[in-house]
Amino acid sequence: MWAMAAKEFRELRRDRRTVAMLIVLPVVLLVVFGYAANFKVQDIQVTVVGPQASQAAALLPEPTFQVTDVDPAASESVARARLRDGQAVIAVVTGKGSPVLLMDGTQLFSVQTAESALGRLTLPAGVQRPRVEILYNPDLTTSWVMVPGLAGLILVFIGTLITSLGVVRERQAGTLEQLAVMPLRAADVIAGKIAPYLIMAAVDLVIIVGIGMGVFHVPFTGNVAVFALGAALFLLVTLGMGILVSNVSQNQGQAIQIAFMLVLPQVLLSGLIFPISSMAAGVRWISYVLPLTYFIQISRGVMLKAAPITALWEPLGLLAVLAVVVLGLAIARFRRDLAPGSPKTRKSASTVARATA
Repeated sequence: MWAMAAKEFRELRRDRRTVAMLIVLPVVLLVVFGYAANFKVQDIQVTVVGPQASQAAALLPEPTFQVTDVDPAASESVARARLRDGQAVIAVVTGKGSPVLLMDGTQLFSVQTAESALGRLTLPAGVQRPRVEILYNPDLTTSWVMVPGLAGLILVFIGTLITSLGVVRERQAGTLEQLAVMPLRAADVIAGKIAPYLIMAAVDLVIIVGIGMGVFHVPFTGNVAVFALGAALFLLVTLGMGILVSNVSQNQGQAIQIAFMLVLPQVLLSGLIFPISSMAAGVRWISYVLPLTYFIQISRGVMLKAAPITALWEPLGLLAVLAVVVLGLAIARFRRDLAPGSPKTRKSASTVARATA
């Protein structure tokens, strides 16, 4: 028994990735997610419009409410457009009669924090309490907000984990190296590898959205083409991540470990569960390099807000950039590792030859 234990310790010492998973990863996850796991929203972006915009903005307490725009000449339609485009979470419309407080119902925790703060707010004499109207999710139904994000999360699992295992399986079987001597470019091989998973993921997305609309009564108020464009870019990123994971992994165990390290942050840091605005500044930047962050913005914007493509150009553009970068890295790594005459190709070929003999 002692000899077996000593053998396992020696193998662990040589396998640095496993040691990192056992020691370093738990510490990193505890620190990162400890700062990210926060439901309390500290600053809520507010736009104030109408003739009494300056007076109304002065009554909003800080730091809960962060007034980003005061426009006395703007109308209620402008305020609604800013909420739809994600430029603010709350809009205060002033004018004749009591002011109107418009809230973005897709931001559940921000709306709940705002309602609690407004309930404690003491207004000066003669100032009427605003009339509250919640847009896009009037009943603050959790499923309306979660289903568009969960659709992206499921695609992350399919694109990253399943794709990486499928390619690594060929490497372990010794068939992937045969592609190195075929008249195929690296981009052609990767395109052929991700095409089936792209089709399967697209079918899964249609099923998920259909179930969400039929079972949970989640509305789909926007343009299907804009949603499809965002989903296609997002799938290219996730499938590219799966191919990249498979290129740096030697077996399915390593692929699962690396894929897990890429998937877990997207669950907790993309805004699916915890609001990004409530995260610590040192952790928040991680959210801005995760593709799920931008797909959630697109899916919620299209399904719940009917946001046009002009309002979603930023997440769409960033997903396109991520797709180019990730697929470019995957192609470069594939070309380097499996090109004829490369050290890894010669090593893999000799291993397969010895095993066959």
